[in-house]
Amino acid sequence: MKVHVLGSAAGGGFPQWNCNCPNCDGLRKGTKRVTARTQSSITVSGDGSNWVLFNASPDILQQIREFPALQPARSLRDTAIRAVFLIDAQIDHTTGLYMLREHRQPHELWCHALVREDLSSGNPLLKVLEHYCGVNWHDVPLQGKGFAMPGVPGLHFNALPLISNAPPYSPHRDHPQPGDNVGVTLTDTASGKRLFYAPGLGEMEPHVWAAMLAADCVLVDGTLWTDDEMIALGASKKTSRAMGHLPQSGPGGMLEWLDQLPASTRKVLIHINNTNPILDEDSPQRQELTRHGIEVSYDGMEIEL
Repeated sequence: MKVHVLGSAAGGGFPQWNCNCPNCDGLRKGTKRVTARTQSSITVSGDGSNWVLFNASPDILQQIREFPALQPARSLRDTAIRAVFLIDAQIDHTTGLYMLREHRQPHELWCHALVREDLSSGNPLLKVLEHYCGVNWHDVPLQGKGFAMPGVPGLHFNALPLISNAPPYSPHRDHPQPGDNVGVTLTDTASGKRLFYAPGLGEMEPHVWAAMLAADCVLVDGTLWTDDEMIALGASKKTSRAMGHLPQSGPGGMLEWLDQLPASTRKVLIHINNTNPILDEDSPQRQELTRHGIEVSYDGMEIEL
């Protein structure tokens, strides 16, 4: 299984266009050792030729340009993206579908029915796409035997519900329902190796923890360092958990959970907000992650299982 991180930042990217937090300001002025990042998305392949795109960020065109495997140029109009899997209906995970409207046939789109509902009503993206390439929608079953994707050989998928938060335009905002946000275990059918992917994880539930324990690599929510990070900066009135993201530090935080995984498990954070001090490679928070054996993903990062 080949995993390529197309984008590693949370919504807005890094630096965020209107943000002057210490990280964004430090990047622009060159006073901090930080690296720019586009908005969160990964692509995965079982054979190195056919890829499934997880989330379509507003930065998707730049991300495709920077990863030539997705544009193999075998014909006049071509792509190696065989399917698109939406974790949720958030703007930073779906807007890129507009940029892919020139597809010659409908996109094979996999998402839960609640995500499809939000993208057909509160944010009618799918209705707009009907005027262009359209989509072939596939419902994502939760916690069953899993499923395969035609056109993406060598991979098996198991989706599970996560407690996070629905978009502001969803009727489930602040009252999340199973399926608004999902995590997924990808299994290489040849090697049996497993990746658990969850860029938005607000609470550790038993079934989520079981999936993480069974994985060879976890690529999980790294949005904020502390629960009150955005409040302390004056950037928001909401805590990390209220926004649907488990903070890394503090009791019950992501670090505490990741420390309990087997030593052989590769631990990687993704969906990192522009305010998070772990973006600063010289920060004590980044050094703490290193001591715990936790990696910070970056655009272009390759993981092979």
